[in-house]
Amino acid sequence: MKIDGSFLQFSILTLLGGATIIGFYAGRLSHRINLPTIIGYMALGIILGPSILNIFEEGVIQQLSFVSEIGLGFVAFTIGSELSLASLKRMGPGIVSIILAESLMAFLVVTIAIYVLTRDLPLSIIFGAMAPASAPAGTVAVIQEYKAKGSLTKALYAVVGFDDGLAVIIYGFAVAFAKTLLIRESYPVTTNILHALGTPIVEISLSVILGGVIGVVFSKLVAKLHNFRDILILIFGFVLLATGLSIRWHLSFILTNMMVGFVFVNNQPEAVIRRVRTPLNQIMPLVFLLFFCLAGAHLKISAITTLGVLSLVYIIGRSAGLMGGAYLGACLGRVEKKIKKYLGFGILSQAGVAMGLSLIVMDEFTQLSAQYHLPHAGIIGAHVLTTITATCIFFEIIGPILTKFALTKAGEISVQKKGVP
Repeated sequence: MKIDGSFLQFSILTLLGGATIIGFYAGRLSHRINLPTIIGYMALGIILGPSILNIFEEGVIQQLSFVSEIGLGFVAFTIGSELSLASLKRMGPGIVSIILAESLMAFLVVTIAIYVLTRDLPLSIIFGAMAPASAPAGTVAVIQEYKAKGSLTKALYAVVGFDDGLAVIIYGFAVAFAKTLLIRESYPVTTNILHALGTPIVEISLSVILGGVIGVVFSKLVAKLHNFRDILILIFGFVLLATGLSIRWHLSFILTNMMVGFVFVNNQPEAVIRRVRTPLNQIMPLVFLLFFCLAGAHLKISAITTLGVLSLVYIIGRSAGLMGGAYLGACLGRVEKKIKKYLGFGILSQAGVAMGLSLIVMDEFTQLSAQYHLPHAGIIGAHVLTTITATCIFFEIIGPILTKFALTKAGEISVQKKGVP
């Protein structure tokens, strides 16, 4: 019997089902060798993706992009639901100083390091703007897998939750300034930089407002429910609603969903919060499996070959900036010793947000190059996309491992589980 090519082309549902089953066992295998399960999910994604088997080819990955968006929406909601104002008050102003210090330090260290290497100020500023963006999914997945509890765990939730918002603001300001520098290289004109700098502020503000409104409605409705199944349905519906509206209106769906969880956890009694967290914790392992499998499929092994001096400087600069900034902020904020010592290890993951920003840079700077006849802008866009894609592979592998290391050293993973996760 002759088998044509169409026989080997599987439907989207078949691919998702197969990836879920195989991913489950890949996660167990990863756990058995004392690595976070998400490493197994990502490894499977890389194998199934364009880099090796190409079962998840580019077209399929694009069709499944909504799965990644839903996954990030759930992660953001989970982070928001951990940001209790009462808890943050108990942690004190130290958390604010950590968030500001680690984000700004990462931006400054990477900008300076890249400038020393390249003597290209616009390129250096753009790379600096990429550095603060984190991948909260990796940190949250490790916390939930090992059921970590304690002050460091709460601090990690707060930092990875709020620093993405700050990262978007830094990015908006930095890109506006870099564009101005590029245009003035060839055209000594005055650009409307104030308008450009106002764009990220508007996006952040509208995301917070939308999330706040949806959060109030969600809180009122879910407080009346007691059934596990009913609560799960409502959570799923509101995460999809917040994500969809944010994408439609070009807002940050991460901030919107985080705000939904934040509003909920701060206006409901503890009994209601526990009722919501129980089904949420049950569904998150499946969300993580699909999200990180697709994240792995996005990562191309060929990108590793592009790792050169620029990529190494970015990796070292970002790591030093985040960890050094977190330590400095912790010292200034006078937080407890284990947060000061280990928090920096838990915030290195970088993937979705940074890769998304690098794609935006590529698109905007390509247009800038064509509009103003600036070849330099096009070169910057290509360098940023290639380098961030390559370095995200490194950070997505090392980030969860170091998060587990930090939580273990801090004594917040009470039982070192082996075997079945």
